[in-house]
Amino acid sequence: MRTLSPGLRVADLDASLAFYGALGFEVVGTVPETVLGRLTMLKLPDDEFVTIELVSSKAGRQNVDLGNGMSHLAVQVDSMDEAVSMLREHRVDVAEPRSPDGTPEFLIVTVKDPDGRDIELVQWPPGHAAGLSAEDWK
Repeated sequence: MRTLSPGLRVADLDASLAFYGALGFEVVGTVPETVLGRLTMLKLPDDEFVTIELVSSKAGRQNVDLGNGMSHLAVQVDSMDEAVSMLREHRVDVAEPRSPDGTPEFLIVTVKDPDGRDIELVQWPPGHAAGLSAEDWK
């Protein structure tokens, strides 16, 4: 078994596509009519498979209640400087990245997507695996 993708309900598909596009996500395909609404599948250039599914209303803009079930979505970036610069060019409010361990190579920053979700950007230090593993807690 494996996790396929989270489905994120979005109020404004165009605003969400602009935000996730600024992070480097690209549209893989869409399913226009489902019980959930329109599904737009996204992936990052280095991902082999879809990693996020945007769920939007068939009738345009919808209200999105985030509740408190999802804390954040983490996205690995190759260059924090480039990611922050691209987001700022798209008028996304981005704080200064910080290092959880005090090193300049391991950086994180959290931004809000158009619906108010926390999106945590992570730049791993050189030599780190492409994702989180048991090695991170040894």
